[in-house]
Amino acid sequence: MKIGILTSGGDCPGLNAVIRGSILKGVISYDTEFVGFRNGWRGVVEEDLMPIVRHDVRGLAKQGGTILGSSRTNPFEGEGGGPENIQRMLDRNGIDAILAIGGEGTLTAARRLYDEGGIKVIGVPKTIDNDLAATDYSFGFDTAVQIATEAIDRLRTTADSHGRCMVLEVMGRHVGWIALHSGMAGGAHAILIPEQPQTIEQIAEWVESVRDRGRAPLVVVAEGFTFSDMTEAHSHKGLDAFNRPRLGGIAELIAPMIEERTGIESRATVLGHIQRGGEPTAYDRVLATRLGMAAVDAAYEGAWGSMVTLRGTDIETVSIADAVGTLNRVPQDRYDEARILFG
Repeated sequence: MKIGILTSGGDCPGLNAVIRGSILKGVISYDTEFVGFRNGWRGVVEEDLMPIVRHDVRGLAKQGGTILGSSRTNPFEGEGGGPENIQRMLDRNGIDAILAIGGEGTLTAARRLYDEGGIKVIGVPKTIDNDLAATDYSFGFDTAVQIATEAIDRLRTTADSHGRCMVLEVMGRHVGWIALHSGMAGGAHAILIPEQPQTIEQIAEWVESVRDRGRAPLVVVAEGFTFSDMTEAHSHKGLDAFNRPRLGGIAELIAPMIEERTGIESRATVLGHIQRGGEPTAYDRVLATRLGMAAVDAAYEGAWGSMVTLRGTDIETVSIADAVGTLNRVPQDRYDEARILFG
C-alpha cells in the first residue's frame, strides 16, 4: 500500500510524532510506501507532495510543528478540489489512501470526501483544544496546558509585585478545557469558560474577594467565553477557510471592566499561538506516536472513513462522524469542582 499523509489546520505539538509513528509502523510491519502532502489539503488540491522514508523521521518525535507544513485550505475548493479531482490525483500518483491528521475542520472535510467520493481516508484527531467528543484526550492538549500553566506562574509574580489583577486569555475555541486545567494547576482565582457564561458583577465579586484577602487576583479566561447577555463569542478577526469565526480578544474587554468596577489596576495577556509552539510534552509524544501507529493498522484493516481515538488508555477506532458531530464540552461537575476554589 502507498499512503499519503497530511497535517491540516492549526499546528499542534505532537504532529511530527504522529508522522514518525505512522512511518515506522508502516515500514516495519507492512513495508508501506509513504508520501507527504505539503501544507495540508492545499498539497492534495495542488498535487504538491514529497516522498517520506524511514530516515526522514529520525528523531522527529521531540520536534514541534510539522515537517509537512499546514494550512486551512478547503479541499472542495480550487481547480483540483472535490472528490473526483482528488481521486484522479491519487490514481496518477499510485496513492491508495490518505491519512489526515487534523481537528474538527480537517476531519469534517475528510469524512465528506469519503461519503461523497469514496476517498479512502483515515483520520487522526489533532487539537490543543481537546474539543473532539469521540476521544478522551487529543495530543497537543497536555503541552498547551503546560505552557499556559507556566504563563500563570509568571504572571502571578508580577501581579503580586504591583498589586494588579491579571487576566490571562487562553485558546480553546468553544470549549474551556485548557482554561480549566491550566487555571486549576496555576491556582487561578476565577476560571471563565464558554460552557459557563458569567456576569461581570460575579467576576468583580471574585476579584474583590481576592483583593480583600490581601492577594493579587488572577483570572483565566478561554477565548470562547461569553458574558451572560452575549449570544456568541467575541470575534473581530473575520472567518477562517471553513467559515468559522476567528476567536480572541475577550480578555482585553474584561480587564478594563474589572478595573472600572473594582478600582484594581488590571492587565490583560493574550497567550495566543505560544500555546501551539515548541516541543511536545512526554505525554503528547507518546499519545501521538500511538495514534500514528494505530492509523496505519486501521488502513490495513480497511476501516475507511474512521478515526483513531483514545478511550481510557486504549487506542480504538470510531467513525469520523462520531468525532465531529458534537463538541467535547466541560461537564457541569468538573466546573463545580473548580469553582469551589474561586475568589
